[in-house]
Amino acid sequence: MITCHSEFGKLKRVFIKTATDSFVSETHLQQQWKELNFLSKPDLQKAINEYSDFEKLLRTNSAELIHLPQHDSVTLDSMYCRDASLATDFGMILCNMGKPARVPEPAACEKAFTQAGLPILGRITAPGTLEGGDVAWVDERTLAVGHTYRTNREGIRQLKQLLEPKGITVWVAEMPHYKGPADVFHLMSVFSPVDKDLAVVYSPLMPIAFRSGLLDRGFNFVEVPDTEWDSMGCNVLAIAPREVIMVEGNPVTRQRLMDAGCKVYEYAGAEISVKGGGGPTCLTRPIERII
Repeated sequence: MITCHSEFGKLKRVFIKTATDSFVSETHLQQQWKELNFLSKPDLQKAINEYSDFEKLLRTNSAELIHLPQHDSVTLDSMYCRDASLATDFGMILCNMGKPARVPEPAACEKAFTQAGLPILGRITAPGTLEGGDVAWVDERTLAVGHTYRTNREGIRQLKQLLEPKGITVWVAEMPHYKGPADVFHLMSVFSPVDKDLAVVYSPLMPIAFRSGLLDRGFNFVEVPDTEWDSMGCNVLAIAPREVIMVEGNPVTRQRLMDAGCKVYEYAGAEISVKGGGGPTCLTRPIERII
């Protein structure tokens, strides 16, 4: 079955935005990296090379890659294209970004979605905010959403209004303060499903009710150690059940994934992931998966 309602099915169709089209030029990088809270200025050529390797991994199972174009209204952050939308079997939901500099992104994506034949189910509007990194399918009828500084209660209310009449349960996870409003901290910073009963998690920052609820549903956890939290050990993208892509430099998490029966691919992500706070899940907007 082909569905949008999975984080772990075999990847069939996915939107991406390359480092070339996101970072654009040295001038573009120099003007924006500090105000967008990148850890340091990415090296443009290294970023392009890293992204090329990442793109090759996405093609491992013959997934169709659709490229979002360069757009004057958006910033370096637009490379993390998951955040601007949510894919459902009923159509795309255009988000309203909690980070002010990213507000133009959903509108920039809408034309590409329309050209790809994807209907628009709805959009989150102010004062509601919602970012795609705060949203993850637990199963085909259950969507988890993190209440964070990027996704507020009004955004969640609008999301429920769009999906609950269609039989989708929206499960709210009340996320912790952590480093506060200026930091990028999404639900998927602590929760990456890689199979119907397996998820990569960082338990120290998981809401107790959400973690316990996953255990009650039969999930097993690949626990990320403290030493691999900042290096994006928890940000793991499934391209098929128990077949994953992760940022290199997280050997403990990698071994734990392998011990759980996962096939693991790695890419060098210092420039495109670590500096901007966006791992492989953030770099992709999956549309269709086969389950």
